[in-house]
Formats: sequence, C-alpha cells, structure tokens
Amino acid sequence: MAVVERLQRLLDERKVPYQTFAHREAFTAQGVAAASHVSGWEVAKVVIARDPEGHHVMAVLPASCRLSISALQSAAKLEPLEIAPEGDASMLFPDCEAGAMPPFGNLYDVPIVVDTCLGKRPEVIFQAGNHKEAVRMAYGDFEKLAAPIVADVCRH
Repeated sequence: MAVVERLQRLLDERKVPYQTFAHREAFTAQGVAAASHVSGWEVAKVVIARDPEGHHVMAVLPASCRLSISALQSAAKLEPLEIAPEGDASMLFPDCEAGAMPPFGNLYDVPIVVDTCLGKRPEVIFQAGNHKEAVRMAYGDFEKLAAPIVADVCRH
C-alpha cells in the first residue's frame, strides 16, 4: 500500500516536494519515530476527538507529546470533547488502515488543530495511511495545505 490516493493527489497537484519511505510495521507515532530512527518530536501523532453531537476534530501533535483535551476543546470551540472510539476513525478515514491516517483532516472534512510544537521543526513526518510507510515534507508546506488551527494543545 502506498500513500493514500487523495493525499498523493493533493501533494502532486500542488507540486509540493515530499518523500515517502518504508519502515518496519509500527502502530503508534512513537513506533514510527523509532522505526524511522528519528526523534518523536519530528513525527506527527493524530488523535481524533468528538463531541456529544458527533462533531469530530483532528488533533495533530508531536509523537512525544500528550494531548490536553481541555486545550483542544478551547482551540476547536467544541465541548465537551472525548477521544473518539477507533470505529469512528475507520468510518471517517475509510481509505486508511486503522490508526494510520495522515494529518490532513481537511481531505476528509474533519477540522484540524495542530500543536505549536510541531511547527518548531523544519520538517514533519507522518503515517501515509498505512502502518509501513511514512511521508516527510516541509512543515510550512503541510501547514499551507492542511490549513489547521494552530494552538497549544500538548501537555508538557
């Protein structure tokens, strides 16, 4: 399996430079970092949350960080929020392996909140829609394409 088609189409149509690379199978963002021999601060972790009415939001933060649900609520202007069950992700991201969605919620009509820590590095690495491949690209290009809300949503 390669990069999910809708993401690859976006990157190619916008002529954004990126690299894909294979790594040993990993089911967490920290696992992707270890398999890729990079710091967890460089790898984007995706967490899906939802409110009681079923509105979803995608939180994107460094793999090394933990999500502050209260900070996400403030940034997304949705509350109360809870971490969405895994079945929600399968429904929202049908072309991705469970838990391997790339941080482009905008391609799936899911708003995105990105932690400010992620932008402190020049590049970002993220899962390509599966558990064996990742994408590396300039953080600035990611932010332009994803058009996220940028806020402090990590617990330090």
